[in-house]
Amino acid sequence: MGAYLPVDPPVGKLLVVTLDAQTQEMVAANEADWDARAPLHAASDFYDRPAEFWFADYEWEDLGPLDGRDVVHLQCHLGTETIAFARRGARTSGLDLSSESLEAARRIADAAGVEVDYLYANVYDAVEAVGGQQFDIVYTGKGALCYLPDLKEWAEVVHNLLKPGGVLYIVEFHPLLNSLREVSLPGESDDLVLRADYLEGRGPIAHDSTVTYTGDEVPGRQTSYEWRHGLGEITTTLAGAGFHLTSLRESEVLPWPRWSTMEPTPDGWWRLPDSAPRIPLLFALKVTKP
Repeated sequence: MGAYLPVDPPVGKLLVVTLDAQTQEMVAANEADWDARAPLHAASDFYDRPAEFWFADYEWEDLGPLDGRDVVHLQCHLGTETIAFARRGARTSGLDLSSESLEAARRIADAAGVEVDYLYANVYDAVEAVGGQQFDIVYTGKGALCYLPDLKEWAEVVHNLLKPGGVLYIVEFHPLLNSLREVSLPGESDDLVLRADYLEGRGPIAHDSTVTYTGDEVPGRQTSYEWRHGLGEITTTLAGAGFHLTSLRESEVLPWPRWSTMEPTPDGWWRLPDSAPRIPLLFALKVTKP
C-alpha cells in the first residue's frame, strides 16, 4: 500500500548530493529496494523480451539517427532498453543507483554483444559520475521520474550533462496513469478509478508492498519512496532550467497490460478496448538545450 509521510525513513547510506538528510535516507532506501528486486526482475518473463520491444515507433522518429552520437540512459535499471541505443551505433552509457541492477545490465549487454559503459551513481551525482562528459542525448523514463524528490535540481543535472543543442528525451508513465495507479494492489478492481494524486505537492509516498511489478514476492523488501510530478511541473521546471520544448506526445498504449480488459496491439503492446475512454497512459517529452 502507498501511504503519505510523515514516516520515519529507514537509515541507509547517505548519498553525496545536496538533498536534505531525510530525503537522502529515503533515496538510500530506494537503492536497497532496487537491489533486492533486481535479481528477480532479471530472471522474470516480464523482462525476457528483445530490447526493441520496449520502444514505441515514435521514439525512434523523435530521436533520429543515433550512429556516432553520445547517449546516456539515466536510471537505466537492467539496461534492457539501453542496449538498443548501442545497437543503433551510439556511444552508450547507462547510470543507475542499484549495483545489483547494473550487474545484471552488464550481463545483458555482454549477451547482446554490445558495449555499454555502466555507471553506479545516484542520478543527482551524474555529472561527477561521468567525469564531466557531455552527451548528445539524455534518455530517461518508464518509471524513473517518480523517484526524483527534487525535480529542479534534476533538471540542472541534465542541463549540465548535455552538449549545446543536445536533447533530453523522456518517455514516462503519464501522471493520469499514476493517479489511476500504474500497478494494481491486492483486492483492487480494474475500474478506472482515481486512487492517487496526479499533481505534485504532498511530498513523498511510502510503499511497503512485498510484491514487485513483475508479480514476484521480494523477501525482506525495503520500504520505498516515490514523488508525484504532474506534466505542468515537469514542463515548467525544464523551461526554467533553460530548455526549449520541441514536442510533447500523449499515448494510449502501454508495454504491459495494466488492466485485464486491455487488448494487444499489432506491436505487442496493450491498449484499453474501444468501449473504454481514450486516456493517455504514456507521454513522450522532447526538449533541447540551446
